[in-house]
Amino acid sequence: MMEILNIIPFTDTKFLEEIKKHTRIKTIKAGDAFISPGDKIVFVPIVLKGALRIIRQGDDKEIFLYHLHPGQTCAMAINCCQGTRISPIKAIAEEDTEVLQIPANLIDDWLKYPEWKAFINNTYGQRFTELIDVIDLIAFNNMDKQILHYLQERSKAARTKTITITHQQIADELHTHREAVSRLLRTMEQKHLVRLGRNVIELL
Repeated sequence: MMEILNIIPFTDTKFLEEIKKHTRIKTIKAGDAFISPGDKIVFVPIVLKGALRIIRQGDDKEIFLYHLHPGQTCAMAINCCQGTRISPIKAIAEEDTEVLQIPANLIDDWLKYPEWKAFINNTYGQRFTELIDVIDLIAFNNMDKQILHYLQERSKAARTKTITITHQQIADELHTHREAVSRLLRTMEQKHLVRLGRNVIELL
C-alpha cells in the first residue's frame, strides 16, 4: 500500500481500503505486451514502476501514441471498460514494469470517490492532449521531427539516452518505410542530433 501511496497520493481511507481489497500488482517483463488488440479489458493498469508504450495497431500498421509513466493510466483502457469494448491498442513494457490492476467493474463504481473521479478526469485530459500532439506531428511536421519526438519519448520512458531499436521497428510504429527512416537518421546524425550504431541509437 505504501508503494501505491508514493505514486498516487490518495488520502480517503475508505477508498484506500477498497484499493487494498480489490486490486493486485502485476509485473510485466521488458518487451512483453500487457494488452493486445482484440483483448477484452478486465483490468485497467496504473503504472507503479517502469513504463508502458501505447500503440494503435491496425491490420497492417502500427502508430505510436504515448507512454504511461508511474502514476498514470490508460484512457483507452478505461474507455473500453466503460463501453464493454475490446482493446484497439497494444501496451508494451519498455522495461520490467509493475502495474496496479484495477478491476474493470469498479471503474464506474469508484467514481463516487472524489479522488478517483479527479484522477480519471485528469487522465482523459492528459491523454487527449498527448493524442493532439501526435496528430499535430503527423499532420503538420516533417518525418524527421516525428522520428526525433518518437526517440525522445522512448528515451524518457527508458531513462537512458541510448535506445536499442532497429530502423524497421521505428518504421513500423511510425507507419513509414525503413529506407526513409534510415535516410533521415543519417541526416540527423550529420546534424549531431543522434549517434547511430548497430541496432542502437544514442540521442545527443
